[in-house]
Amino acid sequence: MCGRFAQSRLVADLVEEFGITGTSPESPLPANWNIAPTVDIYIVRQDRDNSRSLATASWGIIAPWQKTFDAARTSQSHAINARSESVHEKPTFRDAFRKRRCLIPADGYYEWATALGDYPPKQPFFISSATKRALPLAGIWSTWISDEGHEIESAAIITREAVAGLATIHSRMPVVMPPERWSSWLDPGVTSVPELLELMELEDPAADLIFHPVSRKVNSAANSGPTLTEPIELGAPETLF
Repeated sequence: MCGRFAQSRLVADLVEEFGITGTSPESPLPANWNIAPTVDIYIVRQDRDNSRSLATASWGIIAPWQKTFDAARTSQSHAINARSESVHEKPTFRDAFRKRRCLIPADGYYEWATALGDYPPKQPFFISSATKRALPLAGIWSTWISDEGHEIESAAIITREAVAGLATIHSRMPVVMPPERWSSWLDPGVTSVPELLELMELEDPAADLIFHPVSRKVNSAANSGPTLTEPIELGAPETLF
């Protein structure tokens, strides 16, 4: 899964990096090196006029059948990730997957080692791009409207089975969408489930990804700052290459 991530880039940088030609937020989000569920995040999506916009959404998809604001907020924490293998089938995600896909920019994301991996259980790691560019995580978004007319835009990150070195930490990883597939992924006119599933199939899903252990301070969502992403030493038997 992907339960925390970092995003500290300026709007201007994201506009350039993701080819934003449409709107972008008038009030930028604060840099956050420890984004937790229900926090507002940036998403890149295609608008009706085919322009690519930078918008904000709350992290965690709200199911359309939620009736109250409290129920909607509570449900988000259970829907921050959608599995690539079943996103087209699950009632919470399937409509958004067919019609409202996005990219979620991230400096990198955190993962906690499982007991089945090569590292001490619950040890946090930071995974990012060796190119230093933002990770374009595949996502979906939706607009929830309460009975009182209150609107919340929400989004979820799509995950897949982890591969290569990442599989020694955790069994899941986000789907990182390569630039040459962005246009097709964001296009709401592409609704064929087999075609969409194929877009998420990559020859090397962990290409250019690097990882290192970080401080357990990231365990608390109250902590933030760039020092959270800095590597720490685990000791000779557990040191990463």
